[in-house]
Amino acid sequence: MKSQQSTQTMKPATAAKKLGVYLPATPASFQEGVVSRAELNELQADPPEWLRELRLNGPHPRPVVAAKLGVSIAGLARGGVTEALTTEQIEALKQERPEWLEKERATQAEVRKEAARLKNLKKEQQEGGAERG
Repeated sequence: MKSQQSTQTMKPATAAKKLGVYLPATPASFQEGVVSRAELNELQADPPEWLRELRLNGPHPRPVVAAKLGVSIAGLARGGVTEALTTEQIEALKQERPEWLEKERATQAEVRKEAARLKNLKKEQQEGGAERG
């Protein structure tokens, strides 16, 4: 009995997420088809012009917007940002420094600081346990 290798495919939304781009801004041909793992790898290795342009200028999906602003996705929502933003709009927000953005950046910094503290604590506990063992 011979096993047949099937080609792994994904929906355009999944591929767009993996590529870090906003699906509605991609070409219709991308949105309407399915993307194989090989095609995804090719897009990542040698991005076509439309993909380079989207990555550079947007519009960007919320996870990318959040990362560029240094806040969480929930922080974006609290700040009233629910749509994809272009690089230009993100830069404008950085320049304007609205109160919500400053607050969310501070919150995100605290979250990162606490995560690092917990990671170090866990590491110390593991090292301490190894010495006793």
